[in-house]
Amino acid sequence: MSIKNLIICIVILAGLVALPHFLAYNFQDLLIFLAVNVLVVVSYRLVTLTGEWSLIHVVMMGVGAYASAMLSKMAGFPFWISMPIAGLTAATIAALLCFPLFRMTQFYFLIGSFAAGEAIRLVWIYFIDPFGGSSGINNLPPPELGDIDFYEPIPYFYMTLIIVTISLFILYRIEKSRVGLTLNAVHWKAPLAESVGVDTWKYRSLALIVGSFFVGIAGALKVHYLGVVTPHQFGIGVMVFVLIWVIVGGYASFVGPIIGVVVLTVFDQGLRASGIVDPAVQPAVYGAVLIASILFMPEGLEGIGKRFFSKSSGENA
Repeated sequence: MSIKNLIICIVILAGLVALPHFLAYNFQDLLIFLAVNVLVVVSYRLVTLTGEWSLIHVVMMGVGAYASAMLSKMAGFPFWISMPIAGLTAATIAALLCFPLFRMTQFYFLIGSFAAGEAIRLVWIYFIDPFGGSSGINNLPPPELGDIDFYEPIPYFYMTLIIVTISLFILYRIEKSRVGLTLNAVHWKAPLAESVGVDTWKYRSLALIVGSFFVGIAGALKVHYLGVVTPHQFGIGVMVFVLIWVIVGGYASFVGPIIGVVVLTVFDQGLRASGIVDPAVQPAVYGAVLIASILFMPEGLEGIGKRFFSKSSGENA
């Protein structure tokens, strides 16, 4: 990471630390969910580096959420132990699913991942013991650390910000490492990669497992703030929003999905506050945004930034 990018990151983090103190209570809640969603989209992008787009990522988030909820509520584990185990549980389930899923590619992988995710959700819905059925698991305990009150949104946001920042740094280092370069090679030149001894199945599996680990942590962060976990929090509708955030933001670079989730979250809140659009038709608005992005911004919002800065550099030269 260059010095310039490091300074930008430090400035952004400093702004995020100060921001909650200038916001109303409901917007402090929004900041927490936004931070969680940033981890969701960036971990999903790691999976897409191999060229495979799945529909199971949000369900893996649910796996982590349920694991942490059951460990903390039923076994009495503290959040600081149940959260990493949540990530490991999601990664383990992903590892088991690699064997059937990666016998398929592209469209068939997409459909197979959707079927596997729905099968997992049906288990949560129909097995009341221990998953609580449709009602899920309630009254989840918040994290405990000294005298800090994690029932309040600002302390919980700071905790979430620290965990998400560490996770993003790890994901960034993975992408810039030899492993990340190999994942890109598997996407664009799979036959060539195989010809020089790269096990493409292993690297596709690794991307899914690592992505699931981090989204499992995101699931734990989300449900311990809400205090409840239900199967409906991780349905296909939520997965569609994740896809829209990633595609509209742009998935060619690390920051693209982050731009997408932040801009569209602000856009969504603006629609809600204005009252111009009925909440029932907001999914249609999102669909229109997605179509417009594909037609007019094939590189996503990050593409606009690249063209702007390249143009500015050309003018200054």
